[in-house]
Amino acid sequence: MATTPAVTLDDVLSARETLAEVLTPTPMEFSQSLTDRIGVPVHLKCENLQRAGSFKMRGAYTRMSRLTDEEKARGVVAASAGNHAQGVALAARMLGIEATVYMPLGAAMPKLAATRGYGATVTQVGTTLDEGIVEAKKFAEQTGAVFIPPFDHPDIVAGQGTCGLEILEQVPDVRTIVVATGGGGLLAGIATAVKAQNPDVRVVGVQAEEAAAWPGSLEAGRPVPVASMSTMADGIAVGCPGEVPFGLVSELVDSMETVSEQAIARAVLFLAERAKQVVEPAGAAAVAHLMELGKESGSHYEGPVAAVISGGNIDPLLLLRIIRQGLTVAGRYLQLQVKVPDRPGELAAVLALLAEERCNVLEVLHHRRVLGLKVSEVAISMTLETMGHDHSSHVIQALRDHGSTVERI
Repeated sequence: MATTPAVTLDDVLSARETLAEVLTPTPMEFSQSLTDRIGVPVHLKCENLQRAGSFKMRGAYTRMSRLTDEEKARGVVAASAGNHAQGVALAARMLGIEATVYMPLGAAMPKLAATRGYGATVTQVGTTLDEGIVEAKKFAEQTGAVFIPPFDHPDIVAGQGTCGLEILEQVPDVRTIVVATGGGGLLAGIATAVKAQNPDVRVVGVQAEEAAAWPGSLEAGRPVPVASMSTMADGIAVGCPGEVPFGLVSELVDSMETVSEQAIARAVLFLAERAKQVVEPAGAAAVAHLMELGKESGSHYEGPVAAVISGGNIDPLLLLRIIRQGLTVAGRYLQLQVKVPDRPGELAAVLALLAEERCNVLEVLHHRRVLGLKVSEVAISMTLETMGHDHSSHVIQALRDHGSTVERI
């Protein structure tokens, strides 16, 4: 006997009515750069431009608006790495509810500041979302506050599903939707909204491979926690899928993919450079997957493709590190150790050569205490800005032709 799904299209449509007065649809931007890269039309659903900086406000407000007056008076409690925290805090302020939020000790400072700024009481505990959930549930038992889960509740999933309604309206001929996935609330909601109206649309989930609980869980047929996680994409670093999303995802979602940390870094950089969008690592996962496929995606995915940029709440210091890493991976940062004779004019000659090769020298350091270095030599560590891998290889060869010993760091 078929079971009734935990969330239906009617639930998502009801959530949209609830959200109509507090949220507006986020932009859908056509990406010529990604279209050229993968060979089919690609659109970006910019949830990074949503209130509180991510899609999380959709589910949090939907759930909290349906609390009874007595429940609202007891307050709410939540656990989050940052985006759900901000959604809950903002929704609580709008609804006049007292909110307490548990966040990891390593939570990004901007996310902490924003959550506190919306009026929530923040307690930092543990290093993972799962540890915070345990503490938040204890707080709920002790105080009577209502626990607002980040993904594992029908109201949360229904609220997130309103994003899927917007995608169908903004790109009516969409054939593939790619969604970053942590606990599964957004993916389950979008799949519910989309498949009920057009079952031929392909829905794809994407996880960070260093925090990928879904592939093993789908294979096992039940939510299975991962042993460990280590990813910059804290917004999708969830150790175990939610029970409510799992039932929907396992039935409705066509495939679950994973992406590397390097791919995520490249996607964050790509979105900043080419799409002019500030995006956090979790928010860039869908685009990272498309970039890894390249033009091969034309044979994998039918277009138009909609990639959901799920959030933009990134710590500027992390963004700086990601940009540096992304530039390095793209071959535009080149770090070298060059050994030259220790005599006047050698550094000037090397710098003149680099100028001829149109390199921008970012950093230069002299070393005379390096293993294997001759008494008559000096080692020069250099960080250069180049135009890519081909240019970097050309610069290295030019230095060797000049007579220098060159080692890439």
